[in-house]
Amino acid sequence: MLEYDTEEQKDFAVQEMVAIFQKLFPPEMIGPMFEHYMRNAMLALMADKDDPGTLVEIPRIFTDDLYMEERLAKVKDLVVRQFWEKEWKKTTGQTRSDMLGYVVSKVGRFVENAMMRNIIGQAHSGFNLSDIMDKGKIFLANLSKGQTGEVNSSLLGLILVSKCQMAAMRRGNISEDQRRDFYLYADEFQNFTTDSIPTILSEARKYRLNLILSHQFIAQLQDNIKDAVFGNVGSILSFRVGVEDGERLEKQFEPDFSRQDIINLPNYEAIIKLMINGQVSSSFRMKTTAPKIGDRAQIQAIKDISKLKYGRKKEEVEKDIARRAKLGSL
Repeated sequence: MLEYDTEEQKDFAVQEMVAIFQKLFPPEMIGPMFEHYMRNAMLALMADKDDPGTLVEIPRIFTDDLYMEERLAKVKDLVVRQFWEKEWKKTTGQTRSDMLGYVVSKVGRFVENAMMRNIIGQAHSGFNLSDIMDKGKIFLANLSKGQTGEVNSSLLGLILVSKCQMAAMRRGNISEDQRRDFYLYADEFQNFTTDSIPTILSEARKYRLNLILSHQFIAQLQDNIKDAVFGNVGSILSFRVGVEDGERLEKQFEPDFSRQDIINLPNYEAIIKLMINGQVSSSFRMKTTAPKIGDRAQIQAIKDISKLKYGRKKEEVEKDIARRAKLGSL
């Protein structure tokens, strides 16, 4: 997450990382001081663009004075230097211990998990989301809670959505006629939303980032995200929904259809209202086709090729993390 190409991306990455932790933990556990310490730790780790630090090094920069000095030697931002040289070095005793535990405990739960440490402990991504977007490649991420755990799944999903937004905003340097459509599908997307999601919904269109956001019911979304979803779409289509969602969607299809019509739709049938040449059409009912089953025999071959092309062996990653931490061989 701490990898970046431009100064604007660096600032966005830091802001998003703080927002991600605010999403993952209750408000009473994340306050202004956590944001202050996390922000300065990440900015110090990111000072060396060719060798950016990782989330794994955040606890270390607070506990290893020698490592902190090594990183500080690359820092040019006077405000960040002032934090480490004047504020942190002069923080002692119980105050230092309390703040250390407060910050490190939030990151530690991921660093102490071997699987997550191997993922977030790599300084450079094995794939480039900008390249994936611009060349029409396909990227699949299995974030099943059963395989990774609920909090780990949310962290990885939030990071990937943020990286997609960073990659999309990079397209500001490309003329509009050369921006290729890219479709981001996010299942159970309420788990991967930060305050930047309304910005994506309102601005991503011009960057040709198209969002397909899937979840169970409208009440799962925060009010600002609900408003952004309904405020940025012209065409609305609804399959069968529950009673509460039917009450909200009824307003979208009045006077042609009622709530009862929406909640009693058969399988593969929907009610739709289209935006045509800037004008909203009357609502009508339509039938869709059942989804087709693909060739599942190709799945394992695609996985194997992807691992060879983009992956790294677990042993190599662990050795690299140990080398960066100067822990000796694993």
